[in-house]
Amino acid sequence: MRRHHAASPDARVRDAAMADPKGFLNTPRRLPPRRPVAERVRDWREVEEPGGLLPIVGAQAGRCMDCGIPFCHRGCPLGNLVPEWNDLVARGDWRRASERLHATDNFPEFTGRLCPAPCESACVLAINQPAVTIENVERAIADRAWDSGWVTPKPPERLSGRTVAVIGSGPAGLAAAQQLTRAGHTVAVYERADRPGGLLRYGIPEFKLEKRHLDRRLAQMRAEGTRFRTGVGVGTDVDAAELRARYDALVVAVGATAWRELAVPGRELAGIHQAMEYLPLANRVREGDFDRPPITAEGRHVVIVGGGDTGADCLGTVLRQGAASVTQLDIHARPGTERPGDQPWPVHAKVYRMSAAHEEARELGVSPAAEVDARLFSAATIRFEGPGPGAEGPPGAVRAVRLVGVDADGRPEPGSERVLRADLVLLALGFSGPERDTGLVDQLGLELDARGALARDEGFATGREGVFVAGDAGRGQSLVVWAIAEGRSAAAAVDRCLAGSTALPAPVTPADRPLVV
Repeated sequence: MRRHHAASPDARVRDAAMADPKGFLNTPRRLPPRRPVAERVRDWREVEEPGGLLPIVGAQAGRCMDCGIPFCHRGCPLGNLVPEWNDLVARGDWRRASERLHATDNFPEFTGRLCPAPCESACVLAINQPAVTIENVERAIADRAWDSGWVTPKPPERLSGRTVAVIGSGPAGLAAAQQLTRAGHTVAVYERADRPGGLLRYGIPEFKLEKRHLDRRLAQMRAEGTRFRTGVGVGTDVDAAELRARYDALVVAVGATAWRELAVPGRELAGIHQAMEYLPLANRVREGDFDRPPITAEGRHVVIVGGGDTGADCLGTVLRQGAASVTQLDIHARPGTERPGDQPWPVHAKVYRMSAAHEEARELGVSPAAEVDARLFSAATIRFEGPGPGAEGPPGAVRAVRLVGVDADGRPEPGSERVLRADLVLLALGFSGPERDTGLVDQLGLELDARGALARDEGFATGREGVFVAGDAGRGQSLVVWAIAEGRSAAAAVDRCLAGSTALPAPVTPADRPLVV
């Protein structure tokens, strides 16, 4: 994976010995305390204790071991300068740490809260010890920078006279827009929702990312000159080809929002919803659009189908809405707590992780069907069932989920069928690529690759002149950190196209992939 940083490492960072050369030996890994479960499920604020990170973060940053070859760079697609800002935080030099962090990441307050931290899996210390808490240090730096007034608008010194339209205001679109605006181009971001932010706004629950973090970053971008056109669906409200003709370049960053379906008997029953039909409504309550969401888990028996992060987001939301019970189904076997031998360091191994939502479900005991937390592993849904003869409840509504245990190859285990009560089912099965029914793909004449994503070349360009693709729309469903890296790299490609050369960093190529075995 190629790395192109905005500037060479600050020579002053290593102008003295490490703050504590034995920090990784003397200081155990510590995470910030979370608020009590009974308290936090009654509100929508982030789960950590306010101010709980700062007292420990300096020592945690001091665990960075000056390893010589920092594989955390390789684990992070942004190429974040982790050892540098760890050392600066350990020394108490927060402002310079913020400068180094923002040199590679437009939105560290997002990645520090939402990224699953593959950089920690690639930490050299993680070979035989708990990794440095890189994500928490990153979040602390970002929050300290905002609180101290160090994050200010950076408008360009001069305008290029060239114009760019960015379609989509998720993390890839926002990163591309900010980079191109700072390069001097006039940028307009088109968003079909009524507010900018994409999945950051309406997909990520408030308890994981309070929207004030998003709003203040958007205010910075507006002050820099980026314009936002909300409530405009490109392909439906505006013809995409006409939009292309109005701008010198166009970046398609619409994400991979075509959700996967579950084609089993009973899918037509009422009360079965896609996760992205459910989650945005809860966020809209927080925005003040509803007093009560049109789809709510309050007092209902809920089954979540899908064991990933979106399923966990549904779980935390369901708990805060006061569900009677909730169970999350994961078709995969429960992973172990230790890195398996076939997933060696430095890959991001599949191990048993407990999110804040799973911790809440375990303590509240609202998942009687599960063993430890809300999850049932090795469980496949085979049918949704409505009310039987004489049963209570509206006709045509889901009343139960029939499932079966499966082996490692996904084959049903004989005698393992069981039934879970359910009057609300949420499907969190991931996404297959960009939506095809918006008109955008056909109007621009774009092609799809074998995975169903938008095809592009090694420079993020499509077969249509001046049209580029960034983020999940071209990569497929991925992580927020990859989306930002793609937005930065696509911006460099656009700038080169418009100006003939570019000084913008390009941390990844479309062919780059996460560390895998």
